[in-house]
Amino acid sequence: MNLSAQTNNDEGLIGKKIGMTSIFSPDGKQTACTIIEAGPCVVTQVKTKDSDGYNAVQLGFGDKKDKHATAAEKNHFAKATTAPKKISKEFRDFTVEKALGETITVDIFAEAKRLMW
Repeated sequence: MNLSAQTNNDEGLIGKKIGMTSIFSPDGKQTACTIIEAGPCVVTQVKTKDSDGYNAVQLGFGDKKDKHATAAEKNHFAKATTAPKKISKEFRDFTVEKALGETITVDIFAEAKRLMW
């Protein structure tokens, strides 16, 4: 299962579900938790209001074998100087300023921020 989390339409990250676990509070209450491998994601395209009519960032996650990528995909990801990715998602109005080819990790999120998907 692939997940893309975007909070308040201003920042986001792509991840993959690893599994489930339980966390117990000091009073013995059980809470189910999902374990997610979030990032690192590579900026594969930056869209601006001038060239595309809106601001957005396209992120790629998870390497794809070169033999499974089309020529168009190989050329697209070569512009970002990265290997072809399995998943590409676009995040509109991304507040974190990143350049083409930069890597984004979970460091963009504030501590204790809840992710919704």
